[in-house]
Amino acid sequence: MKKSTTLALLSAVLAFTAFSCSSDSDKSGGETGGGTDTGKTKYIITATTGAAGIADYLLTADDISTGSITTIGNGLEQDGTYRYYITAQNNFFSLLYGQGNPGAVTTYNLNAEGKLVKKSDFQAETVHVFAAINKDILTVKVPRSGASIASMYKIDAEKSLIVGEAQQDTKKLAGNGERAFYTWATQVGDKVYMPYMSIKGDGVDNFGTANPDSTWVAVYNYPELKLEKVIKDNRTSYLGAYFTNGLFQDENGDAYGFSGAIATSNSVMTSTKPSAIVKIKKGTTEFDKSYFFNVQEKSGGYKISSTTYISKGKFLLLMYGNAGKNNGAVKMAIADVYNQTFTWVTNAPETLTSVTSRYNITSEDGSSAIVGINTPDGNWIYSINGTTAVATKGMKVEGGQITAIQKLKY
Repeated sequence: MKKSTTLALLSAVLAFTAFSCSSDSDKSGGETGGGTDTGKTKYIITATTGAAGIADYLLTADDISTGSITTIGNGLEQDGTYRYYITAQNNFFSLLYGQGNPGAVTTYNLNAEGKLVKKSDFQAETVHVFAAINKDILTVKVPRSGASIASMYKIDAEKSLIVGEAQQDTKKLAGNGERAFYTWATQVGDKVYMPYMSIKGDGVDNFGTANPDSTWVAVYNYPELKLEKVIKDNRTSYLGAYFTNGLFQDENGDAYGFSGAIATSNSVMTSTKPSAIVKIKKGTTEFDKSYFFNVQEKSGGYKISSTTYISKGKFLLLMYGNAGKNNGAVKMAIADVYNQTFTWVTNAPETLTSVTSRYNITSEDGSSAIVGINTPDGNWIYSINGTTAVATKGMKVEGGQITAIQKLKY
């Protein structure tokens, strides 16, 4: 789950994994609304030791470019089996996966001394989508079988309170005899775009589909969350993956969608279209038919697993390690969606056990993605430059594998 990218069909097998905050989390982390405002920044690193009943430890650091930090006798313990995280309005939210039951949502911020302190605790439904929208966190509980109603909740990120709710019949949304399963939610302009998979949801092959080669994005207004339109295409497969964001808005207001083309039926991959990037131009609710970035072709046959936005059209891609498959040890690459170039990352460790893929941030100057890389020889925070595709080693994290990197101001 939260051990972000071991890749072996992580997005479809490991449940309830992490949100790749990328530019959204970076932006929201810089907004006021929680804690104090001295103009200083503190990084939050979460690490798991694998101990029973403990999801992660929350560690804090002023500088992640050098030195080391440890979970031994250090950090705030997060209980439970799985936790997922999101930063919004300068508050850090730790959501407990409740194994189908409601789970605790613990909110933290930084005090004037830069110490991470608990702000509030409340109960919320275990959800599969959670994203910062305006000053809220939008969460969505999506059924994979049985009842077909998805429930959407708006959480005020400043007050840590549920302030609204909406519902969507996922069978009606799909309209093809299957059901829609949202992969994520992204704010695009003043609307919420929610890509989804079409799944059988039959209790036997829940995430299988008879529609592997189509792309859908449901468009909702906000804050009402009323469905306005479904954007469709058939040049690649669905965007993102289970618990994995596949749609990002850039600084120009355009949205780029990332497809791994890994749809399956009865556990056999059936996608015939390539892993690719598509585009929705600012102010439109249609895919740009003139734009198609065939990543699988330019990478030599590899498929996208997950994506982190850096800035100025540069994205960090985590790629499945086996060409043409949805498995294999993770490989990292940089994609420039403006110039449609693909470059493998250099200077990274040779063997990657996992790489944080949904809880990442960008550097202060917007040039690099900051990620946690876990290896058989140790675990480090790395900076991946979006222009040069060169990895630079930073802080070592001892006593546990890195599961998330975030930051707050105080």
